[in-house]
Amino acid sequence: MDFQETESGVSQPRTACRQAHFLRDVLFHGKFQLLKSHTPEENTQCRQGLFFQDGRRRVDYILTYHIKKSSRVGGSRLRDNAFTRTLRRGRHPPRADAERGPDPSAEPQEDRDKALRRAEFESSLLEMGLELERDEETKTPGVGFVKIHAPWNVLCREAEFMKLKMPTKKVYEVKHSSGVMEKINAFISKLTDPLHPNLEENRTQKVKHLSYPFSREKQHLFDLSDRDSFFDSKTRGSLVCEVLKRTKCTKAKYSMGITSLLGSGVYLAAYPLHDGDVEGENAEPNDRKLLYEEWASYSVFYKYQPIGLIRKYFGEKIGLYFAWLGVYTQMLIPASLVGVFVFLYGCVTVDDDIPSMEICDQRRNITMCPLCDRVCSYWNLSTACGTARASHLFDNPATVFFSIFMALWAAFFMEHWKRRQMRLNYEWDLTGFEDEEDHPRAEYEFRVMQKSLRTDHTSQKPEKEKLTCKDRFPAYMTNLIMMLLMIGVTFAIVFGVILYRISTKAALAMSSNPMTRSNVRLTVKTTAAIINLVVILILDEVYGAVARWLTVLEVPKTDKSFEERLIFKTFILKFVNAFTPIIYIAFFRGRLGGRPGSYLYVFESYRMEECAHGGCLMELCIQLSITMLGKQLIQNNLFEIGVPKLKKLIRYIKSKRRSFQEEEYEKKLQRYETDHFLEPFAGLTPEYMEMIIQFGFVTLFVASFPLAPLFALLNNIIEIRLDAKKFVAELRRPDAARGKDIGIWYNILRGVAKVAVIVNAFVISFTSDFIPRLVYQYMYSPDGSMHGFVNHTLSYFNVSHFQNGTAPVEPFHLGFRVDICRYKDYREPPWSPTPYEISKEFWAVLAARLAFVIVFQNVVMLMSDVVDWIIPDIPKDISLQIHKEKILMMDLFMKEEQGKTRAEDSVASKEMRHGPLTRSRSVSHTPCQSF
Repeated sequence: MDFQETESGVSQPRTACRQAHFLRDVLFHGKFQLLKSHTPEENTQCRQGLFFQDGRRRVDYILTYHIKKSSRVGGSRLRDNAFTRTLRRGRHPPRADAERGPDPSAEPQEDRDKALRRAEFESSLLEMGLELERDEETKTPGVGFVKIHAPWNVLCREAEFMKLKMPTKKVYEVKHSSGVMEKINAFISKLTDPLHPNLEENRTQKVKHLSYPFSREKQHLFDLSDRDSFFDSKTRGSLVCEVLKRTKCTKAKYSMGITSLLGSGVYLAAYPLHDGDVEGENAEPNDRKLLYEEWASYSVFYKYQPIGLIRKYFGEKIGLYFAWLGVYTQMLIPASLVGVFVFLYGCVTVDDDIPSMEICDQRRNITMCPLCDRVCSYWNLSTACGTARASHLFDNPATVFFSIFMALWAAFFMEHWKRRQMRLNYEWDLTGFEDEEDHPRAEYEFRVMQKSLRTDHTSQKPEKEKLTCKDRFPAYMTNLIMMLLMIGVTFAIVFGVILYRISTKAALAMSSNPMTRSNVRLTVKTTAAIINLVVILILDEVYGAVARWLTVLEVPKTDKSFEERLIFKTFILKFVNAFTPIIYIAFFRGRLGGRPGSYLYVFESYRMEECAHGGCLMELCIQLSITMLGKQLIQNNLFEIGVPKLKKLIRYIKSKRRSFQEEEYEKKLQRYETDHFLEPFAGLTPEYMEMIIQFGFVTLFVASFPLAPLFALLNNIIEIRLDAKKFVAELRRPDAARGKDIGIWYNILRGVAKVAVIVNAFVISFTSDFIPRLVYQYMYSPDGSMHGFVNHTLSYFNVSHFQNGTAPVEPFHLGFRVDICRYKDYREPPWSPTPYEISKEFWAVLAARLAFVIVFQNVVMLMSDVVDWIIPDIPKDISLQIHKEKILMMDLFMKEEQGKTRAEDSVASKEMRHGPLTRSRSVSHTPCQSF
């Protein structure tokens, strides 16, 4: 036995037979590979970088690493592959010439260590059966590429390990419905046919292949007539990724996987290739180009998404995200229509609203108390006519109906998604799927390695190390303190905006311009809402980075654990950031200010602000609309377009390409080079997070802003195409991940929907005037109408009771002396035995408000539970098809078993007649045995 020196410098035994075959491959096939002329089609494939240099083996995965520019010299791209190196070593002794590059001893120790790790890892990949090809002579300075190809036997092995369900030769008829329902479905399908993408897969399939977990022992069950297309590019990439995760560098004192190698900079990136180009006249037809045309184009915004093709190209998890986003967007259509109807109802009935008419009636001449100390003077209630009429658009009886409707809508949405999810699980052969084993993260392995190095000299018997709660305790304490600090920062900023509103209102009230003084409230509301928006956008980015940093400190073991912890922290911080200003306006503003003569002051000089006479609902609507629209237009859309392009530009500039904008230069790039300059896939957490926050805007305060579903619908129509273009053209192709549901996000959605019922109950009862109006109409109105409601809600104040230094400096601003002014509250008048004390009307209204909250919450939640109970989670036809598949699978295996039994009986009978020799010749090998 002799030894072969591999590319990594490790000697391995090889028998004489293997040596002969190896030399034959090197002398003939390897040399021929360098010198032969490819066909035009192979040249095109090689030029695009989708295949190895032989034009036949597909590139399934790419690893990139840093190389020194000095080591790049002219020559063939194959000069460093395993064949040519071994051939060179067999003919001549190793020498440090120009072709082999500089002396490794001259390289820094860190670079040598990384090179050794790469060599060991790639040697392990070769042992796992993968085929590698190196390319360091690219148009990308300082970056080397390792192309990975998985041969058929490796694909079969990994598919069996991962229990991938693959279609068998057995097909069966799919019955969708029968009778009247079949005709109705056919009519609906014909009606919506223009809305479907121009794809063959969108047509109703009448037959379906029976699927079964792939097994090398049962290859005869599957249609293997075309092995090149049996595993598509997405599946091939995921299988290679699984091999990479499982392969370790074991020569060092600690084990390192691909995640550790990426984290330590041994490799720069690891990614599967896109199928081809999306634009250009010479772009060959491929799934990526089809997705770009039928999904990522704004011209098809009105069409359904090609969910099947998305899943085929990107994997199940990304397919489920876009399927969920599509269902959510579709469900927003009826919510938007009802919201528009509620808004139009407010517009139509605004002239019939008696309280608004009383406020706008200038003949009543109701004098109101000043809105601020000294610089503000008395004012007539009729000047708030515009605010009162605008408040009616959102504060009317229809908003109560809309709140109930949206609570039921959320329940229907949840149930509809569960049914849609089960249908996709059936169509994508995910029934019975179990979560895949999650590999340890790079940071976790590194921390365990550090711990093992510290404990090696103290322990006699080596044990497998792991991180305990004691190891993570400092990180947990840091998480707690930082989370509280970030929430405190949010509260401090909200308080700062409150001070801005108070001071600005006082400053504008001193203006000599009558127009400025008349629009003080509108100016302050709008500018404060814009400031809140800017702060929210900035803090969103800060909180996202802080949440990731805190999660990294915890060192979760697996990617799933990391993602769940990151989602929890990010959701808490962003939810508090987005909704704290809105919660303040809805439930606290105007309730902490006090009354004339006894106001509450901040820093002994700033008087707490009050709501307008029409209530805080209008201000809540302004804050909610500006925040929601601003986040959607600026953060979700503008950032998603600009940031990826900016990062791509920065990567081009860093590569010192002066001609990166030239089309001719772009055509020379290989596919793996082009993908290298795309933005790395950062996961689905940001995509889900922005939709969850939007779902909160749509459901939590919908009683104050009925148009929220409409704006969410318009945003999502654009969002789907933006995300599609980003995934297809701006991001590297992500590793295809399997999953049968959307995970923790469903629980968050259910939680937000439950909280929305409670929040809307409090908004209706405490923020709007709905309950006070009902109490007045049925308890205090002399004729059962709303006449006199405005006067009923206003209390009296004697201006001589102002505190020193707080009375208006211009008491004759209205042209007459004011002795009594009015303010909105339920308090006793100054001439009563208990002046300015809370009146009995206040307690009656408070009791009614609390009763409404309890009744509304329980009734709506009960109705939601009824909807949940009535609608089954699994569609009936899908349940029948799943049961049918189980029966067909049992029949298939029973027939196979019977066939084996008959074959064995036949062999036994022949053996009885002809002897044992015939048996040995008649037994045919199974595909697995021949393999």
